[in-house]
Amino acid sequence: MSITVKDVSKRFGEFLALDQLSLEVPSGALLALLGPSGSGKTTLLRIIAGLEIQDSGTVLYQDEDVTGARVRDRNVGFVFQHYALFRHMSVFENIAFGLRVRHWSRARVKERVHELLRLIQLEGLEHSLPSQLSGGQRQRVALARALAVQPKVLLLDEPFGALDAKVRQELRQWLRRLHEEIHVTSVFVTHDQEEAFEVADRVVIMNQGRIEQAGTPQEIFEQPANPFVMDFLGNVNVFHGRVQDGRADLGGFNVEYPEYTERESRAATAFVRSHELDIQRVRNGRPALQANVVHINPARTVVKVRLHAEEFGVWLNVDLGWERYNELQLRAGESVFVLPRRMRVFVQDYQI
Repeated sequence: MSITVKDVSKRFGEFLALDQLSLEVPSGALLALLGPSGSGKTTLLRIIAGLEIQDSGTVLYQDEDVTGARVRDRNVGFVFQHYALFRHMSVFENIAFGLRVRHWSRARVKERVHELLRLIQLEGLEHSLPSQLSGGQRQRVALARALAVQPKVLLLDEPFGALDAKVRQELRQWLRRLHEEIHVTSVFVTHDQEEAFEVADRVVIMNQGRIEQAGTPQEIFEQPANPFVMDFLGNVNVFHGRVQDGRADLGGFNVEYPEYTERESRAATAFVRSHELDIQRVRNGRPALQANVVHINPARTVVKVRLHAEEFGVWLNVDLGWERYNELQLRAGESVFVLPRRMRVFVQDYQI
C-alpha cells in the first residue's frame, strides 16, 4: 500500500505549516520524517491519517483518493508518543479494543490478540494494567493495538520520544526487526537523526513546510542536497569564503574547486564533519590550518578534540579514533595542523 501526497498546503492562522508539499511513500517502506521543530512533520503525518484536513492538495493510498475520507474509513494504525492506552483496561483489552468495535467474534479477537502478544514479545502479561508495565512495554502494547485491525498503513508520531535512551535504543532495533517481518507501509516522525538513520529505509528532511531532501539514509548522509541538510545533520565544521578560477579559499583552506572556473569571485560555504578532519604534527603539503589544542574529551568511543585556529578565528571540532589519538599523544595547549579528508562546498548550484 503506497502513499502519495500531492501539492498539500496547510495553514494555522498566519502560520504556513505545509507549502504545496508532495511526497511518495513506496509500498512496504519504513519512512522517517525528520526535521527541526515547526518544520511540518507532525502536521503532514496527521493529514495522511485524516486527523487534520489540508487546505489544498490530495492524499492517495495506492490509487485510492482518500482526501475526503474519514479517519475510521482509512484503516490507519496510529501510535502516539505518550502511548494513549486505556489505563483501566488490561493489556489484552487494550489490544482487543479496535477489534471489538469492529464486531469481531470472541474467538477471532482472542486469536488475533495472542498472535500480537507473541509478535511484541509480551506473552504472559495480557492481564496486566498499563501502570504495571515499563515505558518500553507500554509502547509495544500501543503498537500492537495499532496493528490489531490490520491497517493499510502504520503512522507513528515520535513513538520513542518519552522513553529513556537505553529503552529507546532497544525499541528502535525491535521496530526495525518487526517491520522486516510484517512489511506494512509505515511513516514515523522523529527529531532524532540517529533514530531516523538507524530505523528507516527512506528518510525525508523537512524544513518550513517543505521537503529539502528525500532518499535512503546513505544517500542523504553522503550526498546532502544543500547547506541546510548538511548543517541539520550536525557534527560539522563550517568554513566561509570565496570561490574563483577553479579554487576555493575557505577559512584558511585553499583547495581545488573545478566546478567554478569563472574569474568573478563568489561567496561559498564549506562543511566538514568532525570525523573527516585529521590532525598532524607537521605540514605534509596538503591544505592545512595551524591550530591550538584547547580541550580533549576521551570519555567516548571516539576522542573529541576542540581546537582554535587563531589566525583565522576558526574553532574546530575533530573526532579521532583511539588508535590515532594514541599515536599523536596530544596535549592541551600545543600547536598542530588540521587537515580535511573531505570538504563539501556549496556555492548556489555548485557543489564538490
